[in-house]
Amino acid sequence: MSHSTNRSVRWAWYTLAAVIIVLDQLSKYWVQVSFFEFERINLLPILDFTLVYNKGAAWSFLSEAGGWQRWLFTGISSVVSIVLVIWIHRLVAVQKLLLVALTLILAGAVGNLIDRVLLGKVVDFVLFYYDGHYFPAFNIADSAITVGAIFMLADVFWGPSEVDLKTDVNDQEKNKIKGDANDS
Repeated sequence: MSHSTNRSVRWAWYTLAAVIIVLDQLSKYWVQVSFFEFERINLLPILDFTLVYNKGAAWSFLSEAGGWQRWLFTGISSVVSIVLVIWIHRLVAVQKLLLVALTLILAGAVGNLIDRVLLGKVVDFVLFYYDGHYFPAFNIADSAITVGAIFMLADVFWGPSEVDLKTDVNDQEKNKIKGDANDS
């Protein structure tokens, strides 16, 4: 794969992340203008839409901490997002499952980061329950992070071998050298 093709492939992953972020933010906006806090609308016998705000992390971890957690989670999300962009940038094309995983996690991290920066809390609205047992409300960003983590785990077991990675890196280096020679 040539250097320019590799660059365009990376931008495709960043574009996918941007689309997920936009969908996440649009869905959260819709919920905020359509619902009062804690109002619920039943969609299925096990699924409601509702509006809840989470000042903490997953499962409302540290939600009652007094406000400092906003900046802690904002900092963590910012650092994680930067690391993920760099990681995606450095991956080779054969690592497709890992690229999907990191793209989803990046999109989710940025989606919730936007909420923390603008609102000081994360907007959640999807509520699953069964037989009186409720799963914590979540959003599209949370779903992206969860699916990304599952794909990342799958990559550990079914991702490309070291031989595949070395072959792909060598091919990219050869194509880059050819491209640089043609540019001269």
